[in-house]
Amino acid sequence: MPKPLIVITGASSGIGAATARLFSAQGHPLLLLARRLERMEELGLPDALCRKVDITDRPAVEAAVREAEERYGPVDLLVNNAGAMLLGRIADQPVDEWERMLDINVKGLLYATRAVLPAMVDRGAGTIVNIGSVAGRKTFPNHAAYVGTKFAVHSMSENLREEVAATGVRVVTVAPGAVETELLSHTSDERIKSDYQEWKESAGGALDPDEVAAAIAYAYGRPRHVTVREIVLAATGQES
Repeated sequence: MPKPLIVITGASSGIGAATARLFSAQGHPLLLLARRLERMEELGLPDALCRKVDITDRPAVEAAVREAEERYGPVDLLVNNAGAMLLGRIADQPVDEWERMLDINVKGLLYATRAVLPAMVDRGAGTIVNIGSVAGRKTFPNHAAYVGTKFAVHSMSENLREEVAATGVRVVTVAPGAVETELLSHTSDERIKSDYQEWKESAGGALDPDEVAAAIAYAYGRPRHVTVREIVLAATGQES
């Protein structure tokens, strides 16, 4: 029997790419969404529809989901992974960095969720995995705006889970600590970037994206009557 369709946002690198490789190896068709089309195509995964989509473009997200469903059937899992981590101090961080994080981390997550959720509710089945963060549970220096977006992810995820629990739809939050991805490179403050890198090295390094992908697959793979509401994972040496 064919495996059901999985949608992954932010699929061009890091956790998204690792998750795509894992679920492809399990035989799932995929819809991969990101702004860097060539990076997704370079993954070379079978039955993977790759679309250049900015997660903040709601009509484009919805159109890609409809196209994938016409080809592969209903979406059974959405992995809301697209995100931006732009560290800075509220007193001097460029305001457009706050706005970009809010647009991607909060509104983009809502747009992708809306694209799949009504049909999941109608079918009485489906899983949404939202990638939160340890920074969605506690604060960190120079993280105020980013922390705000990730606290929003955690609270929205739990509230959505309550809304749809009776319908059979599952909502899961996966909250990693530091992960070896490209996220830090987008921070514009070089001193903050350097301090973060030193902190990460002092903890003995960060998680590999494959380890986060495995946590996503674990939650998805539980029996349909079981929802793993939240998984928090970090490198053993990461104290905070």
